[in-house]
Amino acid sequence: MLKKTTSPPSPLTLNTQAAIDHIQNFTRGQKRVLVAGIDAGLCVMAVWTAYFLRLGEWRFFTPDVANLALGAFVFWFASALIIGVYREMFRFSGSGTMLRIGRAVAIMAVPMAILFLGLTVPGVPRTLAVLQPIVFFLLLAFSRSAMRYLIMDLGAPQSYAGEPRRILIYGAGAEGMSLANSIRHEPGLQVAAFVDDDELKHGQRLDRLKVYKSSLLPKLIRDHRISDIYLALPRLSRSAKAKIMESLGEHPVQVMALPKVRDIIDGGVSINEFREIDIGQLLGRSPIAPDPQLMAGTITGKTVMVTGAGGSIGSELCAQIARLSPAKLILVEVSEFALYSVDYALRAEVKNAAGSSNFEITPELCNVADRASVTRVIHRHRPDTIFHAAAYKHVPLVEANVIGGARNNIFGTLNTVMAALSSGVSNFILVSTDKAVRPTNIMGATKRICEQILQAYASRPDKSLGTIFTMVRFGNVLGSSGSVVPLFKRQIQDGGPLTITDHRINRYFMTIPEAAELVIQAGAMADGGEVYVLDMGDPVKIIDLARSMIRLSGLREIDRVSPDGDIEIVEVGLRPGEKLYEELLIGNNPEKTPHARIMQAHETHMPLEELMDAASHLLEAIDAGRSDEVRSIIADMVPEYAPAEA
Repeated sequence: MLKKTTSPPSPLTLNTQAAIDHIQNFTRGQKRVLVAGIDAGLCVMAVWTAYFLRLGEWRFFTPDVANLALGAFVFWFASALIIGVYREMFRFSGSGTMLRIGRAVAIMAVPMAILFLGLTVPGVPRTLAVLQPIVFFLLLAFSRSAMRYLIMDLGAPQSYAGEPRRILIYGAGAEGMSLANSIRHEPGLQVAAFVDDDELKHGQRLDRLKVYKSSLLPKLIRDHRISDIYLALPRLSRSAKAKIMESLGEHPVQVMALPKVRDIIDGGVSINEFREIDIGQLLGRSPIAPDPQLMAGTITGKTVMVTGAGGSIGSELCAQIARLSPAKLILVEVSEFALYSVDYALRAEVKNAAGSSNFEITPELCNVADRASVTRVIHRHRPDTIFHAAAYKHVPLVEANVIGGARNNIFGTLNTVMAALSSGVSNFILVSTDKAVRPTNIMGATKRICEQILQAYASRPDKSLGTIFTMVRFGNVLGSSGSVVPLFKRQIQDGGPLTITDHRINRYFMTIPEAAELVIQAGAMADGGEVYVLDMGDPVKIIDLARSMIRLSGLREIDRVSPDGDIEIVEVGLRPGEKLYEELLIGNNPEKTPHARIMQAHETHMPLEELMDAASHLLEAIDAGRSDEVRSIIADMVPEYAPAEA
């Protein structure tokens, strides 16, 4: 990249800078006195100019001039005090300042007209009572603009040690103009160009810079050496942002988005208000507003329990449940630190939320794999609704620890289901995974058995007397503890490389908040035994996700085309039990539901008696530590299970 060269500042510029710096060190009172003194001088100049415009000659120090100037002084400063002209912060003078000055001059003009038009003063032409306020207002407006220019432009820091970041602003509207004004006063930042999709703006100039059409974006990045793109389009949809990202190609630019107007205090636009684009926006998927009735159905006014409350999905479920006014929320978690974290965060959120209902939050340290513990907790609180999110989900770890994974996932679910039945829980919702579909790993197979446990209990003859069981199956959630996104971020921060298992691998992705919302809504729709599948959109190739994250970080991928790039992507091979492609359905007959993003699958399961018999043998093998037998029994219980080749 070319280095920017600058010529040394002139003596006049240095002297002006020194004078402005000296004035900026004045106290607020000293600055007001200085501005009032300048206004007094302008008031006299307005009198002289008004005389010249009326008589065609200059008069300076005559009695009639003194009379008009004295009257203007008195009336101006009286009206200025009434309107509060000198309470302004002069460096931020704008349209509001001009309106305030205009009102003060209008008030001043009333007694001027009465005195010099109505009563008349010897030697003072009556029309000067109108001319002087007009000229005075113009001089005041010019002085305020000059003050803003001197303080904000000439007085702003002009030097920056290093290569300045060159900014392209996408959006040549009011937000883009406000943004450009903010950037102008930031050392180390330079606005190079504007881009807009509105054809009427193409070729025009905004803040002395040309507005280009968006199709020229790649060329502009090269020609203007753009390092950052700021999207000054707060109402831009996620799909539109995804299209912009596609148009960027392989160019190493940092992309930042302007917050929505409701998130910007008092309508001001500050450079500090920018945030990095959430990687979830690259999915081109706009969330659907949740149905309030479904969200409240199993929660509002009820006692709700969340197992695995400290996990990625569990903690988001807790946060959303807290906003739906439950009567009581029980947090069940085996990890002490995770339980402390979610409990602390929830109490802080509830405390700070305006108008939030008062409900009890109860943290419970409990291992759901311990039948006595989970039964005791559920019988003590008698919840109306249980969201069962507790599970071991890390594929390679569960693959290497089959006994621990099976005990926690399968018997943690079975213990919780049986305790829910015996305590009269109304709704039981299992958080499942797409890895339960034709699983190639132990984690997916154990989750499929968990689904079968709920299906079997839901199909029992006396199901109308007890708990409504349902399960919600979905893919990966962005930003979760096991997601590739945090891993890629850490690897980028460390300078790379980014590790992917296979260039062909793809996954379904969803944001954590959307997943939690859909789980809650699916649970409210259930009659019993449904396997709900969330619409995850189109699968995303992991290598494309990695490349996008490299570009968003302002870096370049090291490849054959760019051997001098910044970050390399390395293929390390599939991990034990890992699939190239995930699926959401075992069969091919999904049924639509009233919710556009929730489908219902129809899948077979083991009868309850047969399932419980297999579970008994499985528990014996687990207690005896026979991992090969555990794998064999799991394979018998899940016919679709096909272990991946090591």
